[in-house]
Amino acid sequence: MKRILRLGTRRSLLAMAQSRGVAGRIERMNPDIAVELIGIETRGDRDLDTPLSSLGGKEFFVAELDRALLRGDVDFTVHSMKDLGLARPREITLAAIPGRENPRDVVLFSVDILERLKTGEPIRIGTSSPRRIENLAPFLSTALPNLGTAPDIRTHAIRGNIDTRIGLLSPAAGVPEGLDGIVLAFAGLIRLWADPDGQAVLRRLLTGLRWMVLPLEAFPTAPAQGALAVECRANDNDTRTVLASLHCERSAVQVAAERQVLEEWGGGYHQRFGATSVTVEGLGSLMFIRGVKEDGLYIAETRWSRSGLDVRPPLWDGTQWRSDAFTCRDTADAASPGWMDRPGALFISHSRALPQAWLPALRGNARLRIWTSGPKSWLRLARRGVWVEGCAEQFGFDALLPTLGQGVLGLPRIGAWRILSHGDAAGSWPENDVTVTYDVYPGEPLNGEHAAVQSLGRARSAFWTSGSQFDAFREWIPPDCRHACRYGRTYFYLQRQGLVHLTAFPGVAEWRQQGGWPE
Repeated sequence: MKRILRLGTRRSLLAMAQSRGVAGRIERMNPDIAVELIGIETRGDRDLDTPLSSLGGKEFFVAELDRALLRGDVDFTVHSMKDLGLARPREITLAAIPGRENPRDVVLFSVDILERLKTGEPIRIGTSSPRRIENLAPFLSTALPNLGTAPDIRTHAIRGNIDTRIGLLSPAAGVPEGLDGIVLAFAGLIRLWADPDGQAVLRRLLTGLRWMVLPLEAFPTAPAQGALAVECRANDNDTRTVLASLHCERSAVQVAAERQVLEEWGGGYHQRFGATSVTVEGLGSLMFIRGVKEDGLYIAETRWSRSGLDVRPPLWDGTQWRSDAFTCRDTADAASPGWMDRPGALFISHSRALPQAWLPALRGNARLRIWTSGPKSWLRLARRGVWVEGCAEQFGFDALLPTLGQGVLGLPRIGAWRILSHGDAAGSWPENDVTVTYDVYPGEPLNGEHAAVQSLGRARSAFWTSGSQFDAFREWIPPDCRHACRYGRTYFYLQRQGLVHLTAFPGVAEWRQQGGWPE
């Protein structure tokens, strides 16, 4: 007979879906074990009226599960780790943190959001999270497309499970004055989509809604968002051994770093800040922190550290020479192409890759799903009236692929995307349909007398903004020069050039700081 392990979980659609996912993994890894789910209602599930900012502690969502575990009614429990307080009962141990799902927040918008933006009326976003309320309006007011007037963002307190909250976007929901959008954890939607019952509900609720996946630098999330905590009794060694096989060390390191920031800021649901750690292969770990401390001080900080950096002054900063020594030339036909009138997905590699003549076809376009390279391009496109759904956050298109492949987004397969890019990069994209819309070239002839060339000749470290820039200056680079750039397509291109001393940085500011050049 199989050994039965009883899993205690909240009864919400999401809690049951993520617990079924954990149970399935345990059973696949341990054929002699069967997991039985025990649904337990918590005070947080019963009380949907108390704002999160008024709660005294995170046990609001976990106290009943803790009691069931300590009584022996269940053998282990599964929680969204962001719901756990920093202090846990000593009789309970954290047995595993499984691999984390995408930690980002998303905003789902109603089917009539474009018409609402055109009218200039306030855009009402549902959330009761102090953190989301603090950071939402500054970002969405510039990230939503400007279709005549800058969006006026208002927040409206809501509570409830994911399916309940998405349902509030329906005109039939009966919400006073209606809601135009709601903020949700992307991880919850991903886990629901992976569960047959959850997917059936989401397919019905998501029809016609518009998406935004919020970038972490502008909108870091609750510490430990996207991670699960699998707990059992501290003295139950047999169960601990079984659960340990679920553990993901990388996710645990990220969560520990974020919860350390939470402890520094005081802990609790009342906090008005986000802290998210991500690891990018070739770049390292970054911690994004943004929000307001208890004393009212606003913090916007990115922490990044990497050993073995070699940035030697004098520095040659390619961002200073980009506009003076380089020019962009529009190579696209004036008429907008026919594919803009059909459903599909479009990646705009830089805001300047969108020709001005094509803008009328994209302003308020509800057929194309549009993503771009980073927050700066996102905001520039939004000012031009383009709805941007998400961005690569300057980590490169390849780092974005796991996000774009999430089935809940309903995007076309990667090979079916259209990409707007410049001529020199056209051959470096994956199997997509690349449209060259501009070229990058020196604005004036480069020779030994040019100021940028002379400055480069003295440099011991250079920061490149593109492969085109590197190629244009290649013959004047000192042989012992150290090379740097953002992580992404430029980094991979420079790698292919055989550069020995090449380092990826989050941005030029971090490179300057390493070389002793204060911002």
